[in-house]
Amino acid sequence: MPALRRLAALTAASTCVASLTLPITTSPPAAADPCSVTAASAPAARSATPGAAPSLTLPKFPVLHLPIGRKPAPKTTPAEAAKADAAVAPETEARAAAAPPASGATIVDTVVGPDPSFYKRFGISGADLGIMWDNGYSGAQRQVLIAFGDTFGNCSLQDQEWRKNTLFRSSSRDLANGLSVANPVPGDKFGGSPVRADRPNFSRQVIQSLNLAATEVTVIPTAGISVGTRQYVNFMSVSQWGAPGQWSTNFSAVAVSDDNGETWTVPATSIRPSWFNTVPGVTFVWGDQNFQMGAYLRHNGYVYAYGTGAGRGGMPFLSRVTENAVADKSAYEYYTPFGWLKGFPFLAIQVVWAPGSEMSVAWNDHLKKFVMLYTNTVSDVVMRTADKPEGPWSSAKTIVTSTAVPGGIYAPYIHPWSSGDDLYFTLSRWSDYSTLLMHTTLG
Repeated sequence: MPALRRLAALTAASTCVASLTLPITTSPPAAADPCSVTAASAPAARSATPGAAPSLTLPKFPVLHLPIGRKPAPKTTPAEAAKADAAVAPETEARAAAAPPASGATIVDTVVGPDPSFYKRFGISGADLGIMWDNGYSGAQRQVLIAFGDTFGNCSLQDQEWRKNTLFRSSSRDLANGLSVANPVPGDKFGGSPVRADRPNFSRQVIQSLNLAATEVTVIPTAGISVGTRQYVNFMSVSQWGAPGQWSTNFSAVAVSDDNGETWTVPATSIRPSWFNTVPGVTFVWGDQNFQMGAYLRHNGYVYAYGTGAGRGGMPFLSRVTENAVADKSAYEYYTPFGWLKGFPFLAIQVVWAPGSEMSVAWNDHLKKFVMLYTNTVSDVVMRTADKPEGPWSSAKTIVTSTAVPGGIYAPYIHPWSSGDDLYFTLSRWSDYSTLLMHTTLG
């Protein structure tokens, strides 16, 4: 593997990723192997008090597929994390913002994981992320789409049936009783998952590699949104996994689907290289390194796109674009000290002064505020609120501790059909490489 490039910082507080010093062949051993976790070792659904993480062995799947960078790794002490959670943007009004009221969260269901039923129906023994958004359809066709990252299947095969990403569709509204996914049907764009006719019980990869970079280990979704019935997914091209919590990217881009996620295209106008010369023929624009991962939010005719650099060390920046131009990066405005400015990503400023990667943001009608979820520097899930997408954002409240749900948790993504004082979200767990449905009650 070639040496990783160093991403320079715009300011001392920049979220750009520093160069990684360990090549992938010498990364620390993973604590999770979806191909060695049995159904018996996976916690039962609806367990409010999760048991200890299962005893695991070293991974067997190919090293290039090992997403070691996604393994949660606390980067600070609890005291340092508390200081970061209390940090807000430097406006006077923000300093007085209190942490949002919420109870501790509990596990409701397993969305996907090492249960034989998931392999029988979808050919999946493990997958992470579970990014959710409303598909924009109406009536019986209205669904929540759920995008996963690296996905594994039959562990007895050499490649463990690895896919870079997969997609589920769900119509579940009674989330207190779990999240159900219908069986897939070849050619049915409202079936439970996109599949091929020759493998009707095997969720296929939906976003393909663009083959633009010399080294690419995977293609992972980071955000999803619909405008009308057109689906948009922001994704990152990962060039190399580093130590836990660290990875580098070649670029980010936007995939577009007009058939409810069955097929996807990637407009060249959406590609954001992470550095100079990472994508031949595409010019790097300073500031785009801070928009390699994202979170989408629709509000007042705009799609707001929060951005962080690769890995989990980045503070979130903010951009927005009119709803008809999501895949055109030249149309984006950036939140800067001078207000909203188009075409100047290098002027964008952090809207939260704490690391907040793998985040999600949504309007909450119960609180009458925008809600942001992410994992902090000790791998606890925290929540902030704000009256406007750009903030000022409140201090953070912990709603899931890494000890309450052991095994390494990350990537909390809000369910768009949460209602009343019930907030549902997915949460990835590294130890059994599963995606959980969580619930918390808002004050």
